[in-house]
Amino acid sequence: MRDLHELPKAHLHLHFTGAMRHQTLLELAERDGIALPDQLVTEWPPKLSAADEKGWFRFQRLYDVARSVLRTEDDIRRLVREVAEDDVRDGGRWLEIQVDPSGYGARFGGITAFTDLVLDAVAQASATTGLGMAVVIAANRTRHPLDARTLARLASQYAERGVVGFGLSNDERRGTTADFAPAFTIAERAGLTLVPHGGELRGPEHIRVCLDALHAERLGHGVRAAEDPELLDRIVQAGVALEVCPVSNVALGVYSDLTSVPLPQLLAAGATVALGADDPLLFGSRLAGQYATMRAAHDLTDDQLAELARMSVRASRAPEDVRRAVLADIDAWLATSPDAA
Repeated sequence: MRDLHELPKAHLHLHFTGAMRHQTLLELAERDGIALPDQLVTEWPPKLSAADEKGWFRFQRLYDVARSVLRTEDDIRRLVREVAEDDVRDGGRWLEIQVDPSGYGARFGGITAFTDLVLDAVAQASATTGLGMAVVIAANRTRHPLDARTLARLASQYAERGVVGFGLSNDERRGTTADFAPAFTIAERAGLTLVPHGGELRGPEHIRVCLDALHAERLGHGVRAAEDPELLDRIVQAGVALEVCPVSNVALGVYSDLTSVPLPQLLAAGATVALGADDPLLFGSRLAGQYATMRAAHDLTDDQLAELARMSVRASRAPEDVRRAVLADIDAWLATSPDAA
């Protein structure tokens, strides 16, 4: 078997604070005397479940605690630099990191100033590591849809400066998805890729809303499309990519184990799938780990894994020259003998 860390790939589903290294979380918390819950220290990675709203609340609380350690501009730059280093180590060649500026604006001079900071940190990290990087700005579905419109306008203003997509995150069982349609219309007019979360904590009926009301071009997760063959065929025909995050699916109780993640069914139907790590800080697994777990759980061949990597690149907003280079390097990885690897 070839080394999956050497397989070139794109990473399309990674949340900002959730991408932080565990050691960095501990160091920043110690610096400022922030008391972390045991689940983020001695019991890390935490045992999680989002089968009910209380479970999601516990997950969100841990995320909010982790975000609280980010207090200076240097903290933001460190997080972004380390994320880039980690992705490169995992074979990443292109990363679209997702962030909701409204969760950080109060501490960093407002959402515009924070977005400027993130984009500057991304440019700096990209230059240092060689990883191609871009940003997806995401609204929070637990906030008012008018807030989402504000973020969509912000994302549109930065469409030529490193923001490539607009999303909708948090517990998909909360709020009314169709109410966020005006925000997605703003983003669509700016040429941003539309990437709402859907089809993880809720099933096919919610995916349909994301497609019909939000005009989703990629689905954050979308894995439960496997439950509805007609819907899955629609997704395939429309070329909508699914950002599947297997380890988080299991950690949150969507599936009982990794062998139950329906990746083979999605691939057999012809779906475009891009594996992502979601929140490594809370789930304990980064990008290469998603490929490794699916290889082990479903006996995937290196040809299938290479095709997953190709799909991640094709579904990305990477520039055409970057796509060509990465796709060529995927072919080269596959051409290398497993013994040599």
